[in-house]
Amino acid sequence: MVDVAVVGSGPNGLAAAVVMARAGLEVHLYEAGATIGGGTRTMELIEPGALHDVCSAVHPMAVASPFFKAFELAKRVELLRPEVQHGTPLDRGGAAVAYQSLERTALELGKDGPAYRRLIEPLLDRVDGIVDLTSYQLLRVPRDPIAALRLGLATLDQGTPFWNRRFSEEAAPALLTGVMAHAVSALPALTATGAGLMLAVLAHAGGWVIPVGGSASIAQAMADDLLAHGGTIRTGEPVESLDQVRPAKAILLDVAAPALIRLGGSEVPDRYRRALEAFRFGNAACKVDFILSGPVPWRDAALHKAGTVHIGGSRTAMAESENLVAMGKHPSEPYVLASQPSLFDPSRAPEGKHILWTYCHVPKGSDVDMAEAVISQVERYAPGFRDVVVASKTTTAAQLSAYNRNYVGGDFSAGQMDLVGLLRRPVLSPTPWRTPMRGVYLCSSSASPGPGVTGMPGYNAAKYALKDIFQRSVPALGL
Repeated sequence: MVDVAVVGSGPNGLAAAVVMARAGLEVHLYEAGATIGGGTRTMELIEPGALHDVCSAVHPMAVASPFFKAFELAKRVELLRPEVQHGTPLDRGGAAVAYQSLERTALELGKDGPAYRRLIEPLLDRVDGIVDLTSYQLLRVPRDPIAALRLGLATLDQGTPFWNRRFSEEAAPALLTGVMAHAVSALPALTATGAGLMLAVLAHAGGWVIPVGGSASIAQAMADDLLAHGGTIRTGEPVESLDQVRPAKAILLDVAAPALIRLGGSEVPDRYRRALEAFRFGNAACKVDFILSGPVPWRDAALHKAGTVHIGGSRTAMAESENLVAMGKHPSEPYVLASQPSLFDPSRAPEGKHILWTYCHVPKGSDVDMAEAVISQVERYAPGFRDVVVASKTTTAAQLSAYNRNYVGGDFSAGQMDLVGLLRRPVLSPTPWRTPMRGVYLCSSSASPGPGVTGMPGYNAAKYALKDIFQRSVPALGL
């Protein structure tokens, strides 16, 4: 009898497997694809030698997540910190940029610099408490009530139609809206603002890091640890029912909520089935990868030093774009996220070439190719961009959904990111990783705390599986 079966080798499945193997249990991890990684795969999508991150590329939580801190990821993977953590080009010229130094960021934001600092500094002072608050389940008493209060007040400040009251210029609001829009939500909105403020604070704390070799290096570090502690990884083995991995004593599922219904079949109690059937998915992404003959020719030189660029212009323009997506429409001038990791990690592209990772938001299930809209948006702020494009590859939302069944309709968050979607993830419970089926746990981004390369859904699920089934505590995870 195998002790533990883990289904799915995304960062959460790998995190769960690492914890269980470190506890001295026999762990078998099953992956339907030919390679491990899920949202942390890096592949030659267009031509040999050009390594593109298939999903995630830049990792604000790699040094902040409680799991990755305990796992000592920074000692296992070389993590690069660009000088500019993120930036937003502006229609009137120039760009708003965030450095790891809050002081330097505020100085370069002009008249609104002091207001930006007053918003962010109280959160930065309690960053550990804020990460703790957002890394487990919201239905619990905060370990740091002051951090929770500060984040709540800042979210109310920036998450309502009065979000411009503290600002008088364009740069600071645009800089903040760029990170808020990560949540694929209408704007302004409280949940998107809370998530965006946490990302903004992390830029000034540990930074938004880029792993050398691509996101796959994070998955490989966890896989190496799992194998070193006796675990087994079985790729090319899709799991279609729980019986397929039995008689494992504990089963941890890195799958989206609907897949739990399929895998459990008649074992899923009716009430729990209905709750899972009510689980909602949000809007989606259309991803466009590029091979370039040189760096993106940004008009503002500061963006050449940025690990992430949020393209969309002013706060108003970005909000309009995201609100169109929320209405089921495809914006002609979409909000675009872009990263050029080959600027910092030359191993990512052949000599003399660069790669550019981009995506924009689209309605769920979209099969529209947004490449031309993305190119036009980049060209607005980087004249001559078209001239450096050597090749490109589009992955529509529908194709993203086919690539990874957890991304239902192309929703890479594996569940809608509104208040209900955060509290009921996948059900309203103080321990949402437990299912009513004995020994079966949900450890995907459909469970709390939700999306992002954090390992926390897997870590949380493993913690309860160790307690419930094996009467063991969480082991040490460091080197």
